[in-house]
Amino acid sequence: MPAPAAAGIHERKLLSFTAAVEKRLLVWTARRLPAFVTSDRLSALALIGMAAAGLSFAAMRISRWGALGVVVFLTVNWFGDSLDGTLARVRHEERPRYGFYVDHVIDVAGIALLLGGLACSGLTHPTLAVGLLAGYLLVAAESFLATHAAGVFRMSFLGFGPTELRILLAVGTVRAAWDPVATIVGTHTLRLFDLGGMIALAGLLVTFVVSAARNGRALYLAEPLPARL
Repeated sequence: MPAPAAAGIHERKLLSFTAAVEKRLLVWTARRLPAFVTSDRLSALALIGMAAAGLSFAAMRISRWGALGVVVFLTVNWFGDSLDGTLARVRHEERPRYGFYVDHVIDVAGIALLLGGLACSGLTHPTLAVGLLAGYLLVAAESFLATHAAGVFRMSFLGFGPTELRILLAVGTVRAAWDPVATIVGTHTLRLFDLGGMIALAGLLVTFVVSAARNGRALYLAEPLPARL
């Protein structure tokens, strides 16, 4: 098992469907960005993008065209969030502890803003949006603890990482803008985002339980009890 990442050095594991293509695209883009574009500015852009996506969700209560804002600003968030670390590595300006801390503080704040906007959108029940935030925080906390204890930061589960989740959210938002209701089991209907939210919440809880069990077992085996006399 890798050593604990107390110094901020850890192994990043991203095994999502789009990871290989995305990595090549990000490196290609980072090498062509002008000097005034910095990792810190990209991180700030990521947070602004997520906040604006949340506001766009809230605007969908008034107009379906808020969905366009959600898609655009999720793309802005992807650009900033995915490129800030890549740019630092391409320019050999890595600050592992600072970068890890700032990146994930922004992620937590951004998700809270996004789901706050979703709760105000009328697309789903506000309680479900709060449940999704709680589920996300459970998974995030377990991931951060595993990073510190095991030295491995996992960024995907069953082939789904941040980029895949943004794509699913964008597609679902466009679909809900024109028809917010899903038909299930014949004539039974449910709001699309209620259905998607329940599936997402179940996925978050399964991810938490599986990851906690896997990492707990690995750490238990790596640190056996001392032999008793």
